Parts: sequence; C-alpha cells; structure tokens
Amino acid sequence: MNHTADTVIESIFGVVKPLIGVVHLLALPGSSSFDREAGMPPIVAAARADTEVLLAAGVDAVMYSNEGDLPYRVDVGVEQATAAAAVIGELRPILTAPYGVDLYWDPLATLAVGKAVGASFVREVFIGVYESDMGQLRPDPGAAFSYRHMIGADDIAVFTNLTPEFASSLGTRTVADRALGARFFGCTAALISGPRAGEPFRFADLEETKAAVPDMPVIANTGIRHDTVERILEVADGAIVGTSLKVDGRTENRVDPERAARMVAHVRHAREHHLSLRATES
Repeated sequence: MNHTADTVIESIFGVVKPLIGVVHLLALPGSSSFDREAGMPPIVAAARADTEVLLAAGVDAVMYSNEGDLPYRVDVGVEQATAAAAVIGELRPILTAPYGVDLYWDPLATLAVGKAVGASFVREVFIGVYESDMGQLRPDPGAAFSYRHMIGADDIAVFTNLTPEFASSLGTRTVADRALGARFFGCTAALISGPRAGEPFRFADLEETKAAVPDMPVIANTGIRHDTVERILEVADGAIVGTSLKVDGRTENRVDPERAARMVAHVRHAREHHLSLRATES
C-alpha cells in the first residue's frame, strides 16, 4: 500500500478516504435557466439548506458546483462567477469542514472563485482535449497554473477530471497516460467520472489510473451509490457524491438527510477498514 496519496488527502481533509458532499447551486445570473424574478435569495436558501444537511450528516468536505446553469458553458461569465462567490461567501460562517468549488467548464473561473471564497480545493478539467456536448474542451494547464500562481492560489489543491461527464477524450492517449500527465504537471488529484452526472464510471478506468499513479490521489467522481461506495473506496482515495445524497436519488432534488447519513456510515466503515490494513502493513 502506497501511503503518499493518503498523506496528500489527509493534508487537505484531515482524514483518509474522504466523503465530499456536493451542493448543486440553482441556476445563477447569466444562465438561461436563471429565475430573474426570484433573483438570488432562493439560490442562497437552497445552498444553505443543503450545506446544513451535509454537515449535520458528517461529510468530510463540501463542494459547490453550478449544476443548475443548464446548458453548461465552456467559458463561465463574470456574472456567474461573482454570483457563485456571493452564495458561498454567505455560507462561510457555517462551513465547519473543508470546501471546494467547480464552475463548469472553466478552470480559470473556478480558480478565481476558489481563491475569493477561501476554498481548499477546486475541481475542473485541467488537462487533455475532449469532444463534448458543450463543444470542444481544450484546457491550457500552463495558463491555468500560471493564473493560480498569479492570484496567490498556490495553496488550493487542483483536482482534474480525466474522464469528464458529457465528453470523450480525443486522440489515442489512455486514461493512464492522462493521469501520468496530470501528475507531471502538478495536479493534486485525478478524478474518474461516468458519462453524465449521477451515472457510474468504468471501474477499469479507476483501476488503471490508480495503477499508473499509485502515489497520487485518485478520486471517484460520479455515480457512487450506497451499495457500491465501499467497494469503490478499496481502490479510490476518496469519493465526491451528489446525486445519491438527494431525495429519491435525483440530481435536481435537495439533499436527503437519511441518504446523506447512510452514505457517511458506509464511507466511515471503508475508512476504518483501510486504516486497519495500513496499521497491519506498518
């Protein structure tokens, strides 16, 4: 067992095998789905309610994403970024766990908001080239890491999605190749996702990525269910969960306290098993 990934994860979350609960923001200003008549108050209220439920359930971290901004864009508008920062800023007084940010599908906007709100980590697509339902994703890791340094955000962990939702990699490089590239460029963790939000990923992608970069955290990012999370965490170094924590397991619903608490229990069991194995090895 390689303990380097554990060390990195513990430095961010204070535990190994963290459960990162997702707060899906309602549509923000600038999105065609934004409710202009209602304005910002319902967005803040929904985010606050979900945050409170996740923290009460005992998740190890919270991540905010602009899930409601449908259809997604590859360049987030300044109005969306500032609205997301305003919402998270309203919630900072109640945030007792590490938190992160993802603004689909814009690494620079994500880093900017992450810096503004004091996030511990960000999630986006920082490497690779992909065809997607939103158009071509062509992140520039050199520009992103230079921007991160320029705004004083070097302490924010960078989680890069290697198998983005609604997208397919262009070219012949494997997921393991992209993982090696992500590590070489300085990304903190690699994420493995399914074809859409709430849908399972290919377990082989998770295994191949972890085998390629055993010393780098590899995090499961979509489609994690209560009956699969413990098996997933035998390989993955953490889990980002949104849909399975929602009422009726539907992405568009609010977080369900019972489903969240049950997921926390499964993750804690997986963590205890991992720590017992680690203790045996040492």
